[in-house]
Amino acid sequence: MATREAKAVWEGGLKSGSGFFEGQTGLKASYSFRSRFEDGPGSNPEELLAAAEAACFSMALALGLERAGTPATRIETRAACTIDRVGEGFKITTMRLTVRAAVPKIDSATFKRAAEQTKTGCPVSGALKGNVELTLDAELT
Repeated sequence: MATREAKAVWEGGLKSGSGFFEGQTGLKASYSFRSRFEDGPGSNPEELLAAAEAACFSMALALGLERAGTPATRIETRAACTIDRVGEGFKITTMRLTVRAAVPKIDSATFKRAAEQTKTGCPVSGALKGNVELTLDAELT
């Protein structure tokens, strides 16, 4: 199917250096130690991973709901990706999903089941499975 590409450039040491990444579609941002581990300006890999998870989850949930005969009119997924110090290094430990959706003709329990199934079925979630704790808060709006 599809292969997507991006590149990243880093110059300098870990704390004093900086870099940028660029995707094939033009998505582009700078990053640094401060933007990744503190509150400095710029982006970071965790923001990109959170965006990938939110986008993938929303599309996969839309597919599942549509196949069940209850298509959504709107799905908003927020993903929060956390990196923590583990031992001598760092590890992405959790991905927290918050989903709010408008889905006519579906009850809350059925929607929550569909969202839970999506949590284990979307491709980005699958890439994280077994390595990152994935939590979900799903509600109808």
